[in-house]
Amino acid sequence: MNLSIAIIIIIAANVIISIKGFNDFSFFEKYKFNIGAIKKGEHIRHLSSGFLHVDITHLFFNMFTLYIFAPVVIRYFNDTKFLIIYFVSLLFGSFLSLGFHKDEYHYSAVGASGAVTGILYSAILLRPDMDLMLFFIPIPIPAYIFGIGYLLYSIYGMKSRLGNIGHTAHFGGAMGGYATTLMLFPGLISQHPLMVILLAVPIVILFALEKMGKI
Repeated sequence: MNLSIAIIIIIAANVIISIKGFNDFSFFEKYKFNIGAIKKGEHIRHLSSGFLHVDITHLFFNMFTLYIFAPVVIRYFNDTKFLIIYFVSLLFGSFLSLGFHKDEYHYSAVGASGAVTGILYSAILLRPDMDLMLFFIPIPIPAYIFGIGYLLYSIYGMKSRLGNIGHTAHFGGAMGGYATTLMLFPGLISQHPLMVILLAVPIVILFALEKMGKI
């Protein structure tokens, strides 16, 4: 697989900044996502936290997912539009986390998961006919089924505070990837109208639950 320069730059930035964070606690603390610090005006954390990771495993899985799905996005767009989707997804994840956890001043998070989930959701929107092979399921799964299921699981994770995982950032990233992809390629609405509607269902469910105070 030939990687574009944009993918190489994003992976390299994540690796370099994450390794710096592994070895420099004060650097990690200064640039991680933290509600209290952001409310004090440290808005750089919205962006910088997306390039920090907890450990090598966290970094590897995010970069491996990006390595698999980013070329699909670039095949339909180009390096510049890929970067737009990546950074919009990162910021969507960060701002949704801020919105849902605004009163939790100690809430912190790191990782490229929001941005990567945005690229994943963009790739699924572009190629809903893809089949995905997951480590723990020995049969191919249609990409759109995986995408919908993943966001429904994220809603469950947000509602039940499941594990030490930034489910809100994942969901926000998917929203960013979905919205930006349709803005950049509105023809998808006429090409795959059913998939566009189906992939929006979890987003509608989330905000309906939030409106009802159920999450």
